[in-house]
Amino acid sequence: MNSFLQFSSAEDISETLDISEATKRYAEEQLSLPPGVEPKFQRKDFNGLASLGLCGMSTPDEFGGNSVSSLTIASVLFEIAKCQLGPAIYLSVHLMVARLLTQAVRGLPDGKPELEILKHVAEGRKMGAFCLTEASAGSDAANLQTKARLADGTWRIEGEKIYITSAGHADLYYVFARTSDSAKDGISAFLVEKGAEGLSFGPEEEKMGCSSSPIASVKFQNTPGILLGEPGKGYKAALKALAGGRANIAACACALGAKAIARATEHLKTRKQFGQPLSEFQGLQFLLSDMLMKHRASILLTRDACRAIDRDEDTAMHAAVAKCFATDSAMSVCTDAVQLLGGAGYLKEYEVERLMRDAKMLQIVEGTNQIQRMILSRNFLQA
Repeated sequence: MNSFLQFSSAEDISETLDISEATKRYAEEQLSLPPGVEPKFQRKDFNGLASLGLCGMSTPDEFGGNSVSSLTIASVLFEIAKCQLGPAIYLSVHLMVARLLTQAVRGLPDGKPELEILKHVAEGRKMGAFCLTEASAGSDAANLQTKARLADGTWRIEGEKIYITSAGHADLYYVFARTSDSAKDGISAFLVEKGAEGLSFGPEEEKMGCSSSPIASVKFQNTPGILLGEPGKGYKAALKALAGGRANIAACACALGAKAIARATEHLKTRKQFGQPLSEFQGLQFLLSDMLMKHRASILLTRDACRAIDRDEDTAMHAAVAKCFATDSAMSVCTDAVQLLGGAGYLKEYEVERLMRDAKMLQIVEGTNQIQRMILSRNFLQA
């Protein structure tokens, strides 16, 4: 693939380049699919990513991980998403859970079960899921209704989460529940293990795209959970975690754009109309140029957001810009790729129609792009 389309740069440290190159080789060998084949979730794909050490990228060495920069994580997710979006999505969620768990266990004495659980998460022996969204609390996360109460020394959770990535497949659920009536300061974080009393899952939702990253509802009926951190501090933790998740989604969007441009370029060079290759038609050249500009800007904004996250500097604004621009651009680029392929672009065997379906999801997850615009303007006006 042309270096102009790549996420990693020659200026990156060797660790970033080495890990992303190893991931690229693995993804191309193990995650690439024949044209026209709709991807499906397979636990062995997650296990394969764990075998590369990728599940511990957001966890420090002291807790069993191999902590790397946000830029390195984004580079890894870019290489995975180029071959298949689903595994990149559920790995991103898993890394978010690991990061949150790391923050929660700092300072805990030896012997606490959370410490051993985090080690299993970092090693990929346990898969994590992030449980925030509810029927009445999607973009308005502060409105969540799931409740937790302390009874006989045990926290019990009651409620339902929807659209949860890896629900039913994950081993651990990082759950946000209300412990008081305060809108934001009344939300706490809990850890629930698969198999816990009262924990159940709805059927997997049938989605437009990204079919190898399953989502389903998660129900809690008097379900025991481990309180993570102090009561009432869960909302702030969730918002901070989402910034990293948004940069990761932006990296996935860059991957879809890169793949769509590569497929469209191949078609323009080989397909002939009116006695000449499509690549010689100026109108199509201009359309491809617009795709390239959007894609390159997306990469640079995503890299900028990752650096800001690593510096803990204006995280919310940088992540909102990258997520919103990159995912809007990916949707545009993938749609244009379908158009450039003409009738072939609408057929499953040419792949770009799947890229377009996958791209639509990225404009919605980790906060819709309308919410990103609100975050950006409010932060800027308050500065």
